[in-house]
Amino acid sequence: QLHLVESGGGLVQAGGSLRLSCAASGLTIRRSVMGWFRQAPGKEREFVARISWISQSTYYADSVKGRFTISRDNAKSTVYLQMNSLKPEDTAVYYCNIHPARDDYWGQGTLVTVSS
Repeated sequence: QLHLVESGGGLVQAGGSLRLSCAASGLTIRRSVMGWFRQAPGKEREFVARISWISQSTYYADSVKGRFTISRDNAKSTVYLQMNSLKPEDTAVYYCNIHPARDDYWGQGTLVTVSS
């Protein structure tokens, strides 16, 4: 069973930056496509970014393209999300998962609040 723990969230002003981390344990993520997702208050969970395991190619939702960067360190079983130029609409709980996501892999997430 894969266990994912997100961290790094917090309160930041618009235009600021945060770096989220996702630590994996239980199963190796070395060969998995990994993704970040988010759920804003009153909305469905949505895809944010993904990264492949071998070429480390990346793909982003249009809403975060050019502002967010996903990366991974397979040796540390950790996936990162660098978020720059944050906007109030980025306020959400952020989760990581394999991609496509599995329901039994969701963790607690980490809350990001962007004030205007």
